[in-house]
Amino acid sequence: MRSFESLSEQEVLALAISLEEEDERVYSDFVESFRKDFPATSAMFDVMREEESTHRRRLIELYRSKFGEHIPLVRRGDVRGLVSRKAIWLSQPLRPEAARRQAATLEVETRIFYEKAASRTQDASIRQLLNDLAQAERAHEHKAEELDKLDAGTRGEEDVASRRLFVLQIVQPGLAGLMDGSVSTLAPVFAAAFARHESHFAFLVGLAASLGAGISMGFAEALSDDGSLTGRGHPWVRGLVCGLMTMLGGIGHTLPFLIPSFQIATIIAVIVVIAELGAIAWVRHRYMESPWVSATLQVVLGGALVFIAGVLIGSS
Repeated sequence: MRSFESLSEQEVLALAISLEEEDERVYSDFVESFRKDFPATSAMFDVMREEESTHRRRLIELYRSKFGEHIPLVRRGDVRGLVSRKAIWLSQPLRPEAARRQAATLEVETRIFYEKAASRTQDASIRQLLNDLAQAERAHEHKAEELDKLDAGTRGEEDVASRRLFVLQIVQPGLAGLMDGSVSTLAPVFAAAFARHESHFAFLVGLAASLGAGISMGFAEALSDDGSLTGRGHPWVRGLVCGLMTMLGGIGHTLPFLIPSFQIATIIAVIVVIAELGAIAWVRHRYMESPWVSATLQVVLGGALVFIAGVLIGSS
């Protein structure tokens, strides 16, 4: 992978063309997904799709005038700082609120990309076009917010942009850490508990698993992208949030094993696990707009399977 700073002006334009083509396809998928049941939302996404197509044509025209007919294939995955996106077809059936959230995030990322690219180019015509496109993407952000009014009615005076950044920079890494810490440490903790029937031994295993998972997840999140082109914030802040929440998720059901009585400690630990899974389901419903039923079933099913695996291994 190349760093964004190492790209030439030709490569920056090629990357911009690739990103606009991708955004156009994303909006096209949204249009088709909502054409029947949410026509107003579909029409708004169709307008945004056409505007992305116009941006792409303007970029191609400028590229041809500067560098000729051949446009190298510079893709999102080739440049550090750009986050890979989940394919739309993997998210079917697509919910309008999920599409709105993805569109808003997409526009923030693209705007930041154009602003960064414009600030480092020396060519006046390229800089002007990139700045114009940054302003156009800013207008798209407002259109993404207008979609909330089309489908969900007025949402009061909530600052949509601030909430989006909060979700990107805090909730997403925190939720990923909490899920990993709460679920992945269930097996070693309860395997150790049922293998020895000793609270202290289970506590040591749980503490080690929680700290190890927290450090691992923290570094993984911090190194995933630098946040400069995505609006996801400083990587080490995200890493710290993710690592702490991972450790917290594991420590929660480990602390009860400080109680000398194995039976009492186990009962309290199970209650804590249920509370943790409920908290994860609530966060997913509240901030990720996942339906209550699916959010609860996914979290509880995964946690139950890991818990059962730990008990069976420890009892064998």
